[in-house]
Amino acid sequence: MSIWFRPFTVADCEKLDEGMHGKGTLMQTLGIKITEIGDDYLKATMPATPAVHNPLGIVHGGANVVLAETVASYAANFAIDFTEYYCVGQEINANHLKAARNGELTAVATAVHLGKRSSVWQVHIYNSAGELSCISRMTAAIVKR
Repeated sequence: MSIWFRPFTVADCEKLDEGMHGKGTLMQTLGIKITEIGDDYLKATMPATPAVHNPLGIVHGGANVVLAETVASYAANFAIDFTEYYCVGQEINANHLKAARNGELTAVATAVHLGKRSSVWQVHIYNSAGELSCISRMTAAIVKR
């Protein structure tokens, strides 16, 4: 059984990536793409290129957080009636477990809690070798339009 309010597609995500004014978003800047929408998870990727590296040549922790918040925020908004409400990140944390230098990071968001006023999302980020690189948890506030 799907947790999404209505069916969404990767093409819907690509349209959202253009932003409200069609001028682009941070997701486009960092190359973040929603790649898969399962019944109870959302998957996204981000290239681990020098554009997201810190001075040591590894993916910046903040880039991991941007990836995690992106996939969790999309998921949070897909789980509600977006015509009546919208979700915004209220709190996020991240544990960086293994450095990534190249390839592609894959983030998978799953729901921990789906409430009336908030939702909580767990995000696992994997490096190109399939190793767990970062664990994040985001709380989204559900706001009436």
